Amino acid sequence: MINNAGQSNHTRGWFPVTMDRDLRRIPLLAMAILALLAALWGGWIRIGWDWPPFFAGWIAVHGPLMVSGFLGTLISLERAVALRRPWMYAAPLLSGIGSLALIVGAAELPAKALLAAGSLVLGMIFYIILRQHLTPYTVVMALGSIAWFVGNLLWVFDWPIFRLVPWWMGFLVLTIAGERLELGRLRRLSPTATNAFYGSTTLFLLGLLVSLGSAGVGVRLSGLGMLALSAWLLRYDIARRTIRQVGLPRFAAASLLTGYVWLGVGGLLALAYGALPAGPAYDALLHSVFVGFVMAMIFGHAPIIFPAVLGLPVRYSWIYYIPLLLLNVSVALRIVGDIFLIQSLRMWGGLLNGISILLFLGSLFGTSLVAGSKQSTDRSGVEKSD
Repeated sequence: MINNAGQSNHTRGWFPVTMDRDLRRIPLLAMAILALLAALWGGWIRIGWDWPPFFAGWIAVHGPLMVSGFLGTLISLERAVALRRPWMYAAPLLSGIGSLALIVGAAELPAKALLAAGSLVLGMIFYIILRQHLTPYTVVMALGSIAWFVGNLLWVFDWPIFRLVPWWMGFLVLTIAGERLELGRLRRLSPTATNAFYGSTTLFLLGLLVSLGSAGVGVRLSGLGMLALSAWLLRYDIARRTIRQVGLPRFAAASLLTGYVWLGVGGLLALAYGALPAGPAYDALLHSVFVGFVMAMIFGHAPIIFPAVLGLPVRYSWIYYIPLLLLNVSVALRIVGDIFLIQSLRMWGGLLNGISILLFLGSLFGTSLVAGSKQSTDRSGVEKSD
């Protein structure tokens, strides 16, 4: 889902973004958004807000809904839209239905199996991609899809969430890192820079494998890999150039660069604390990566990806900076509250995390619909004049 910061057309290297309007995508996107809403509500209650749970289980499945239900469905949908093969829509469909099963409190095992099946189909999609386009960046992204499947499979076999979270983290970190490596071709990376990327990624992957046997050692190795990837992205990513542009390229670059900082913070926390089953430090580690890093990536490129999936024109607005600022401030509040055990900061940080995401999505859909309406009006005017 990560596009080039500064790309104004609708292509993404190996993953072209089309602007055709297909209403069949809307239910899939709706399932992803519904998973996000349920995850946010469950997360707010989990962090301490005394609100009524619509379904008690939302608190327990906050993480799976966010990672697999929202992000997994969204990433799978974008792949299916880009590659235009009908069977590929099975990936977001399965993960979307699995997340709905979690939301309504259905039997947990079938829901887990559906999410695992969705991630397996995404792996099959990347198998096709690798057969047609075998490059280092497609390999890294394919490894990300495998990490998602492994995490979901461990969940099917009732591994504790904290033991499989590194694999879900690997899904997102590797997907994003692979796409940034793809765009690194625009900067003609030196052999030294390329090897530094390979070394960082290998260290992160090694940590995932080691975590299966020794969670503490594995998480620290992965943390070192995240710290190295953060430094690499801040040094070599094309966002360093596009931050000097205007409009959407600058906004995307600002989102990316702040996200890379949060990835480094997550790496430092992983090094400091290792594997934790629960608690404030565990909360800080997870949300520095899943919210600070991943959501910043979404903020930066959703103005291109969401409209493309829905067949709407891309529209930039300065309003997007408001939720981006709120996202970063709220993550900082939450992590400070976690580290220094200040419950009020934790609660307000968590609440504002979700509000920033909802505010951004509302702004994005609003500006896209306005742009689409204006485009339709302009087209009608041209047709009448003809």
